[in-house]
Parts: sequence; C-alpha cells; structure tokens
Amino acid sequence: MGSLNAFVVAVDLAERQRDAARQTLQNLQGARQAAQAQLEQLSGYAAETQQRWGMREGAAVQPEVMRHHYQFMGRLDHAIGLQTQAVSGQDQRVHQAGQVLLQAELRLASLRKVLERRRADLLREQQRREQKQTDELASQRAAARAGAVHQE
Repeated sequence: MGSLNAFVVAVDLAERQRDAARQTLQNLQGARQAAQAQLEQLSGYAAETQQRWGMREGAAVQPEVMRHHYQFMGRLDHAIGLQTQAVSGQDQRVHQAGQVLLQAELRLASLRKVLERRRADLLREQQRREQKQTDELASQRAAARAGAVHQE
C-alpha cells in the first residue's frame, strides 16, 4: 500500500506541475497578444502618419520640416522593428511553454496509468487472498463434515 501512496503523491505533484505549466502558458499567450496589439498599433500609426504626409505632397514643404518628418518616420520604423522582435521573442516563449506543458501532460498521463496498474494489481492480489481464504474455509468445512460422517 505504501508504494501506492507514493504514486498518488507523485500524480498529485504532476497535476500541480501541469497546472502551473498551463498557467505560465496562458500568461505568456496574454503577453504575446499584448505585444502583437502594440505592434499593430505602431504599424497603424505609421501608415496613418505616412498617409497624412502623402496628402501634402503637392504642397511646398520646408526642408527642415521634411527632415523632421523623415527622422520621425525612421524612429517609428525602428520602434516597429523592435516591437517585431519582441513579438518574435514572445512567440518563442509561448512555444517553449507549450512544450513544457506537453511534457507535463505526458508525465501525468504515464503516472496515472502506472497508478491504475498498481491499483489493479493490488485488487487482483486481494481477490486471490480472499479466494484462497474461501477455499481453505470450504476445505476445512468439508474435512469437518467428512470427519463427522466417519465418526458415525
């Protein structure tokens, strides 16, 4: 029975580890979605700014204003590049957390299977003992009846 308890404890621990891995994955997925939303916001702002600037194309623009616009767009493009890298990093972390969760699920499944086998083995062993006791009791009663018939 002690080894069975050890497996119950191992299954409980594996369930907690699986739950923690699942929570980590969910947290990372949320962070990835937030990073993606920020990237989309930056890209939308850049497209909107470029579109507004394009409307002025025919208008006379001072060279200094043009230089500031290009600097601003360069910085915005740089921010978009950094955010793209952040999203890519989040993708990797989500993938790794998914693998950790998968391994935890597999470990839990295998521990549960072993626990079920142990329980089945113990049940069979107990049934054999009970059958043996029943057989011995029947044998003793038969011997007692045979002895009683012999004494008559």
